[in-house]
This record gives sequence, structure tokens and C-alpha cells, in this order.
Amino acid sequence: MLRHLTASEWDDLANDPEFVGLLRARRAFVLPCTVLFIALFLALPLGVAVAPDVMNAPVAGSLTLAYAYGLFLFIVAWALLAAYMVAAKRFDERARAIVARLQPQSTP
Repeated sequence: MLRHLTASEWDDLANDPEFVGLLRARRAFVLPCTVLFIALFLALPLGVAVAPDVMNAPVAGSLTLAYAYGLFLFIVAWALLAAYMVAAKRFDERARAIVARLQPQSTP
């Protein structure tokens, strides 16, 4: 059963090299993905504002570049979700190992 950590235990955890490495690994994955998606997301309204004729150009039949790009964003979102789910499994394994190492061993 998990218990709440004391302030000194939190300080020890914050200075633990494995925990710091886990936080860095998670940040190194999440931050670029977030920046990528925000940039791609903002490109649609900016593209429509800056180059409306280009974004209104037909790609296939009546499907315009703006609509195709919008659909592309859904694919990117799902791809990022799938990538995060794979990475999260690794993060969870590392977190479980840290918890197991730091939990006091119960004696029978």
C-alpha cells in the first residue's frame, strides 16, 4: 500500500538521480511533441489568414488544402497519442522501479 511522503522524503526523491532522469526523459518527449502540435495547429489559421487562395485550392475534387490540412491534424494527433502511449509505458516502468526501490521493505 502506498503512503504519503514526508517533506524530507520528497526532498530525497527530488535529488534522486533516477527520478531526475525520469523527469528529464518525460520532459524531453512531451515538450517537443507539444511544440510540434501547437505549431502545426496554428499553421492552419495562419495559412488561411496569410494565403487564403492557396488554402482554398482544391486538392482532390472539392476537398481544399485547408480541409485536407485539418484532416491531417487529426492523423498527427492520433500518431502523437500512440507515440505517447508507448513512451508512457517506459516512464511507468521506470517510476515503478523507483517506487519499489524507495519503499521500505516490510518484514513478516
